[in-house]
This record gives sequence, structure tokens and C-alpha cells, in this order.
Amino acid sequence: MSKPSRRPGREELKAQKKKRKQAQDALSQKHQEEGIPRASHSTNSNGKCSYKSADEERFARNEVVAEQINVFRAQLPNLLKRFSKIPDPRNPKKVKHKLPVLMVYGILSFVLQMASSRETTREMSRPMFWANLKLIFPELEEVPHHDTLKRVLSGIDVNEIANIHQDLIRRWIRQKKFLKYLINGRYPIAMDGTQKMTRDWLWDEDCLQRTFNKGESTEKTQYYVYVLQANLAFADGMSIPFMSEFLSYSQGDSDRNKQDCEIKAFYRLSERIKKAFPALPIMVLLDGLYAKGPVMETCRKNKWQYMIVLKDDALPSVMNEFEALSELEPVNRHNRTWGGRRQHFKWANGIEYNFGRNGRKCETIHVVECLETWEEIEKGGTTVAEKRSRHVWISSDPLNWSNVHERCNLGARARWTIETGFLIEKHQGYQYEHCFSYDWKAMIGYHHLMQLGHMFNVMARYSRVIAARVKDLGTRGLIRFVRESISNPWLDSNWMVERLGLAIPISNG
Repeated sequence: MSKPSRRPGREELKAQKKKRKQAQDALSQKHQEEGIPRASHSTNSNGKCSYKSADEERFARNEVVAEQINVFRAQLPNLLKRFSKIPDPRNPKKVKHKLPVLMVYGILSFVLQMASSRETTREMSRPMFWANLKLIFPELEEVPHHDTLKRVLSGIDVNEIANIHQDLIRRWIRQKKFLKYLINGRYPIAMDGTQKMTRDWLWDEDCLQRTFNKGESTEKTQYYVYVLQANLAFADGMSIPFMSEFLSYSQGDSDRNKQDCEIKAFYRLSERIKKAFPALPIMVLLDGLYAKGPVMETCRKNKWQYMIVLKDDALPSVMNEFEALSELEPVNRHNRTWGGRRQHFKWANGIEYNFGRNGRKCETIHVVECLETWEEIEKGGTTVAEKRSRHVWISSDPLNWSNVHERCNLGARARWTIETGFLIEKHQGYQYEHCFSYDWKAMIGYHHLMQLGHMFNVMARYSRVIAARVKDLGTRGLIRFVRESISNPWLDSNWMVERLGLAIPISNG
């Protein structure tokens, strides 16, 4: 005789779901009575299409394409001018596609999130797609082959593309586009490293390498590309690519058998940022890897503020002094509710941290701790569980009750946006890990074009029209919506010319 099943039946599962929903409603009611705001989570619409007719959908598609492209078109004259100054290594008599047009073509392939160079060549050369693209960009003459772009990137100075990217950021800063997002009057810049791609064979001498199971029969060497990225990281989730620094084997110390590393790349990237933006007020947001004296010294010399994650096992002398001082100064406390969580801050200012040979160097730092508690219904059950988390940061500037929220919640916590940016670039349409070329220079060139495409999409995302559509379609759905609109006979030539301020109407043919 078989034993009865221990799994709950359908009716029992329905009853459990009902009880869980009641428990969640009761907890929400309790939080509402206690004045704890509910944490917001944006989700895409779950309803049917809102368009009532084909004409309504046509208007929506035209409006979204115009708004999405307008951010790019606004910078196009400057882009074409700057790209035209990059020396072209090709024979002028054999040039079919001008270098500025090739660069714009490359950026557009990332704006429209083409999956590969083959897809770009195939999709953008379709007659309807190219006719609509020329309607929006009359500057484009004839569709190039993606291999042409690849050859050009392998021959030009790809750092010029990065310089053009920085000029666009500088222009937006002068136009005060980000003024309302500043932290203590400073631009928050998060820095973090990420792996771009790996291979089991050495395809370029600048690849880094690592060995697994060294000395064993299963020993395996892997070659990879690693990038230190700096992003403008704003508290509302906006993350804008700012500058990249590639790690390379040649930058390491071959005599001591030491490869290039993220910390070395940080010093190089810091030098480049300071050179490109010498007077820009910056607050650097860093993870626990950078809780080092030389890093803090570099930031101080650059006149940058910083917020650095301090892990429990890092800088024990600093942690001990922080615990001692914070107990002696009970006024250094602040309680608040933020993001649906109760927060208790405590801090200690003026801690001296010695480092270097025999501790000869000293930096004065400030440490803040945030203890959070919140309640949620346990997974799969109906019991209210109390959750806790602890965060500790090193601050370059003294803390007080009036700035602790801004520096910690709006500044230091915004560091997560750069990790979200990596996730988007790797898995949501930008093909960050795809090797568009095994030529090192061309690979870096594609990276810079991708960063430009991503930046234009981020800036468009925060316009009024696009923000409303993103709520319905999601970010990737919006890009797909734009691509479909360009790929098919949806666009109205006369309306688009008038909306974008183009000189000559071009028929869809």
C-alpha cells in the first residue's frame, strides 16, 4: 500500500496563498499606520495594448522614434565635426564611406541594440530599414558593411572616440543637465571593474591570464579582458558611462611576474579624469577593494571627495578607533526611515589612518555606520520576519546629522547603479561580452562606440515621452519598439521631417 503524499494539494495551496496575501496586507497596513513609506518597485504594465486603432499606434511609433533619436540628432553636428578630425589611415582615392558616417553607423548599431556585426549588416541594409534611417539621418549616404567599420577601427586612434565621449559629457555638464542630481554639490562617479570576455587561447599579447588547478592534471589557463569603468552614478538609478580604462598585460610588472590589476588601473583612470575634468567637483564612490591609504591620498590630491565601503576585516585599526570614538560621542547619531527601512546612523570624525613604509603617511578620515531593520513576510509563509543589514563607509569629509543621509543614502548607495549598468550592457542588448573583433584596438573602439550608444539611450530614457512609454514597454521593449518602427513602413516622412527640423522631406519610397 503506497504512502499518502506529503505535498499539499491544490486547495491547501490556495489557502496558503490567501493567508500569505492577508499577512502581506496586514503588514502594509501596519507600516502605513506607523508612517513607514512603502518601497517603490517599478514594473512593466501587465495589460493589453492601449492603442485603439492603427492610426493611434502609428502616431505613437512616430513620436517615440522622434523622441528617442532627437537626443542623438541634437549632438550629431558636433559628432560629425569631431569625427572628421580623426586621421583616416585609408587611401582617399578608395574611400567609399567617410569616417564620420562610419562612426555614426557604429553608434546607431548599439543605440538600436544589434546583436552582432552580422546582424547589423543584414538588418540595417534592408531597403525599408535603410530608407527610414536615411529619413531620420539624411547625413547617411549609403549603407556600409560592418567589416568596413571593423577595418577602420583597427587603424585609427580609438582613444579619440573616448575623447569625443568626454566632450559630450562636458557639454551636458555646462548645460547643467545633471544639476539636480549632485551630492553635496559634487558629481558622484562610481568606479568598478568588470570582465569583458574570456577565451581559452591567447589571441592578443595584452590579454590578462589566470590559471586554474595549477600543478594538477586538470590545469587550465584562461585569457581574459578586464575593464575598470567610471560612471556618473545618480541616486534615482541613472547611470551614465563616463570613462573606461582597459587592463593589459603590458601594464604589469613582467620582471616580478605581476599582472596589471584594478588598483593600478584606478591610478591611471584617476589621472585621466583629472586631466580631462580638472575643475569638476567630484565625489568618488568605491567598493571595499579601494579602502587603501594610497587611494585616499590620490583622491585628496585631486581635491575629490569620496565614500568607500569599509568591510569588517579591512583596516582593523580604523574599525577599533571608530567603535571607541562613536561610544564616546553619543550625539553623533541619526535615525530616519528611508526606502521602507528604519535606519540608525552613527559616526566618528577625525580618525587618523597611518599607512606606507613604517606608517609615515597619514590620512584623516571619517567613518559612518548604518544599521537597517525592516519587516517582510517570510518566503512561502505568513510569519513576519525582521531583517537586518549593516553598512560601513569611509568618508573624506566629516559627517553630521544634516549631511549623513545625502552622503550615505543618495551618494554611497548609488554605487550599485554602475553594477546595474554592467548587467544592462552584458545581458540587455548591448553585447558587452561579445567580441566584435580580435584586433585589440578595434575591440576597444567597439567598446567606446557601445558606451556612446548606451549613453544616448540613457539620456533619452529620461525625457517625458520616453519615460511614459518605458512604464508600459520596459527599457528593452522600448528599443525593440523603435527598431520595429524603423524596420517597417510606420514612419510619416513629412511629420518626421517637421518634428526633427530636417531640411528636405525624403520619401519612404
